[in-house]
Amino acid sequence: MKTSLGVLTSTMLVAAIVSLTGCASGTGGKDYSRAQTRTVQEVQMGIVESVREVNIEGTKTPIGAGAGAVVGGVAGSTVGSGKGSVVGAAVGAVLGGLGGAAIEEGVTRNKGVEITVKLDSGRLIAITQSADETFQVGDRVRVLSGGGTTRVSH
Repeated sequence: MKTSLGVLTSTMLVAAIVSLTGCASGTGGKDYSRAQTRTVQEVQMGIVESVREVNIEGTKTPIGAGAGAVVGGVAGSTVGSGKGSVVGAAVGAVLGGLGGAAIEEGVTRNKGVEITVKLDSGRLIAITQSADETFQVGDRVRVLSGGGTTRVSH
């Protein structure tokens, strides 16, 4: 019974976090927020000097911890009776909150690239973005900047 409760609790935790964090905004060269549409962006041209794979950390919002705390608290409350149930709920909520935060960050983490570009002006810059396009050393690319966001595209 305890094993199936643990599996059920874990399944509920993952489902809650994925459903609540599945709408994270994109960080790739092709991803635009609604606010970035119909705005002017500066375009610079350049050549890719290097490309390096990186990991982009996942989101860390109170949603994962909160969902984990709720599920952990409910699961912990089934331990014992009376004061044991209250202690179990409190311990379950704390552990569930920690686990929920870790799961949220892991589920929303993604692969990225750090692209170093030598601009036609001679300036050397590096931009990190999601790996939604493939870049090779020597590629001619566009660097678009505006509204605090910079991206590289072909």
